[in-house]
Amino acid sequence: MKTGGISFIIPYYNVPLDMLHECIESILALSLQADEYEIIVVDDGSDVSPKVSLSQYANKIRYIRKENEGVSSARNLGLEMATGKYIQFIDADDKLIKSPYLYCLEQLKQESADMIVFDFCTMVQNQRVYSTEGPLSGVRLMANRNIRGTVCCLLFKRALLDNLLFNTDTAYGEDEEFTARLLLQTPSVLVTNANAYFYRRHEASAIQQTERHVKRLQDTRNVISRLNATANGLTDTHQKQALQRRVAQLTMDYIYNHIRMVGSMKELTKEIERLHNEGLFPLPDKNYTTKYTWFRRMTNSALGRRLLLLTIPLMKKER
Repeated sequence: MKTGGISFIIPYYNVPLDMLHECIESILALSLQADEYEIIVVDDGSDVSPKVSLSQYANKIRYIRKENEGVSSARNLGLEMATGKYIQFIDADDKLIKSPYLYCLEQLKQESADMIVFDFCTMVQNQRVYSTEGPLSGVRLMANRNIRGTVCCLLFKRALLDNLLFNTDTAYGEDEEFTARLLLQTPSVLVTNANAYFYRRHEASAIQQTERHVKRLQDTRNVISRLNATANGLTDTHQKQALQRRVAQLTMDYIYNHIRMVGSMKELTKEIERLHNEGLFPLPDKNYTTKYTWFRRMTNSALGRRLLLLTIPLMKKER
């Protein structure tokens, strides 16, 4: 492949083979020339290797098997193997949607941008009209609007990485840390409403949900702490303000999810105290969004936190 193409990186671990095949087929359906793409499947030590089932794609993919160390490690290995000008991550049980993804490629080409941020969907829709904002810097994007950290909804130049890798100590929230750091060093970003990525939802058992909740909260706290330390160490005022906004948003989300997942006033009080000791609470008095403003006010009092404990579990979980 020429260095001007796209490296599609697929971390794989115990996903049904038909989903993996569908994922690969969605890339091949883009009808890119052989020198315009490479597909890298990183098998993160699955119970059974999918290599035999991938023989039909032998001349179209690069397959490597490694010991099981988590999705961050698998993605990092994919980055080490990548040779393309652009990087696209895809989870093995998801897929790209042809028409909106081709639109993203065309927009990226026309604007000569470093990155395009697109949307995802959980049901394939007949979306006919797409719109695109930008280009604007990644710093400006983070400083002025909410973002989703989902790394699979980014198509970006490999040169932006500058040795940036995923934190392998994080099982949940690794996207949030990676995306925030990547945006800090991205000169030009396009943002589109094109639903170019199909995300497949999975239901977990009650025990799995409890275990994931505990791990997710722990990992999110660690991600917020590391990003906060990075923000405090920045000398560029614009970068600092942008990352501080992202830290505040993630902290708000963390408190929200702590209430939803734990639902205990006693535990919430302890967590608020820990956040306070780290300089993360109270939330900054900024009018980032209406939701943020109201949530900040509610969390500033014991009565407000009790009301949140009563109402949040009744709300429909946001995507």
